[in-house]
Amino acid sequence: MSTAPLGIYVHWPFCKSKCPYCDFNSHVRDGVEQTRWRKALLTELEHAAREAPGRRVETIFFGGGTPSLMEPETVAALIARTRELWNVAPDREITLEANPTSVEADRFAALAEAGVNRVSLGVQALEGSALKFLGREHSVDEALGAVDVAQRHFARHSFDLIYARPGQTLDAWADELERALALAGEHLSLYQLTIERGTRFFTEHARGAFVLPGEDEAAAMFEHTQARLASAGLPAYEISNHARPGAACRHNLIYWRYQDYVGIGPGAHGRFALGAAKKATRRASGPEAWLEAVERDGHGTAEASLIEGQDLVDEALMMGLRLADGIDRATFASVAGADPVEAVGEARLRPLIAAGFLEVDPSHLRATPAGRQRLNAVLERLIA
Repeated sequence: MSTAPLGIYVHWPFCKSKCPYCDFNSHVRDGVEQTRWRKALLTELEHAAREAPGRRVETIFFGGGTPSLMEPETVAALIARTRELWNVAPDREITLEANPTSVEADRFAALAEAGVNRVSLGVQALEGSALKFLGREHSVDEALGAVDVAQRHFARHSFDLIYARPGQTLDAWADELERALALAGEHLSLYQLTIERGTRFFTEHARGAFVLPGEDEAAAMFEHTQARLASAGLPAYEISNHARPGAACRHNLIYWRYQDYVGIGPGAHGRFALGAAKKATRRASGPEAWLEAVERDGHGTAEASLIEGQDLVDEALMMGLRLADGIDRATFASVAGADPVEAVGEARLRPLIAAGFLEVDPSHLRATPAGRQRLNAVLERLIA
């Protein structure tokens, strides 16, 4: 049995409504055959166990979509079957994403009984007009109530906010951040609003329906966020994620450290070791197409390929430099087969170090705070 951690990602693709900024694989349906979906997810979980056998499961993450719309019986069945298929760590982290509109005390009690021990709430804003702009169906009061319910049922909880919204000033964001800190437990995820192709916001923004804060204003909000949360004891451990010491989301750390995970459900991705390479998998994206494939073939895999050599190094760099701690060079070498500093080369590293965007020491390669703020530009210069 391998002692390297394995994460399991379960994708529930359904939402009550589609948010205008969202480019995730989420869909609105009039009804969902919960029993049929439970059976299909369990079938693909069993297929994933054959893909990555003999591993130690450290984390399970129910994402979406809105997985709090799953029946608790489905969540319980998937957790129980995971324990039968793999060795599961005694201190496993099992996270479920929830929207405030789908939070009920009874449902959260059932999810906790099923084994969920961490919940992440999609609050997104603590201001009513902002929630309306973002297409959210909950009110500020509902969001506050959901956070209270989460605190009562789970030892660990987090919630998300989106900033740099149209018309938002630095002072307004600073005030909202203070309200968030008064509610926060051990973890907060704070994302700058971005306009993604294929979303309703992409079309509206292109025709001038709204204007985002300028680059300097957004940068000032980012810098204030980093400083204020650090002073509150929740420093950034990744570009958009903040936690008290020891409270980082362990499942997401598996992604950023380029460790192994399997994905089940529509559109779910996986990356897991296969010799000196990694096998990359993607399940069919459309809910109905995925469901039919699983019922026919025992899995919904749409693509499978090997990642090796320079591609392996590049993917590991793109993920690891998001972390405040940066890339542990020994860990990187164990998963990518090369020391990151040697793989990138002095010619590419030297100007980025001189400009104050990267730091190198005997154990780590990391982006500085300035480098993480401009990470896409940094990666363009690092990756061939």
